Amino acid sequence: MKRFIPFVKSGPSVSIVRLQGSIGLGGRGSLSDAALRPLLEKAFKRGKPDAVALEINSPGGSPVQSSLIAARIRRLADENKVPVHAFVEDVAASGGYWLATAADEIHVDQSSILGSIGVISAGFGAHVFLTRQGIERRVHTASKSKSMMDPFKPETEEDVARLDRLLGQLHETFIAQVKARRGDKLSNDPELFTGEVWLGQNAVDVGLADGIGHLAAVMKDRFGDKVQFRRYEQRRPLLQRFGMTLAQDAITGIEERADFARFGL
Repeated sequence: MKRFIPFVKSGPSVSIVRLQGSIGLGGRGSLSDAALRPLLEKAFKRGKPDAVALEINSPGGSPVQSSLIAARIRRLADENKVPVHAFVEDVAASGGYWLATAADEIHVDQSSILGSIGVISAGFGAHVFLTRQGIERRVHTASKSKSMMDPFKPETEEDVARLDRLLGQLHETFIAQVKARRGDKLSNDPELFTGEVWLGQNAVDVGLADGIGHLAAVMKDRFGDKVQFRRYEQRRPLLQRFGMTLAQDAITGIEERADFARFGL
């Protein structure tokens, strides 16, 4: 009740926002700018926190949603003059690391996985299977590029070249974000932007993180043992809490599990 008494200053406080899971897959609970907006607004504005701590455990996902979320975090941090600290748990890779770059400082565990600064596009080709089954694929377009990378048609050199160009542009945008946020902290390691990943102290050595440390210990070291923590997390829908998930959520869960499995998690 102390902080509600006029003219009496309450102790320091830190807002904690958990960023868990793949980014922008579309299922309930996945990370997206729209879903996180109310949480981030509260975390930065409610009670005038001394800092915002991001708990990050994400293998990546949508580059657009990663960019939107990171941009919102920076905008709120600048508007409210609140420092941001990222604490990486198992992994902050690809889009997950993009989120971490929104912080002023990045802290990791000795076994945290960071990096994967690259872009990937994955799919499948089923045209041979369809041919063997005697199934004819019929596609009609009003322009030559509308059926690009159709999984039911053979790849063409033109389509692959077009996709490579798009992926290259996305990669350059990702690199620019990392350089803008990490600046002179980055090493000259030639593997830095190749999609390579680093563990704990090695991530610190190449400049992807600032140090080894866990949330409570680091924040108490900065603001004292009496610092108060206020946690903001996405709420799962009622049906999901009772295990009554829809098919889309099951598919999303499989995709997310596959994303984490890429890093041995």
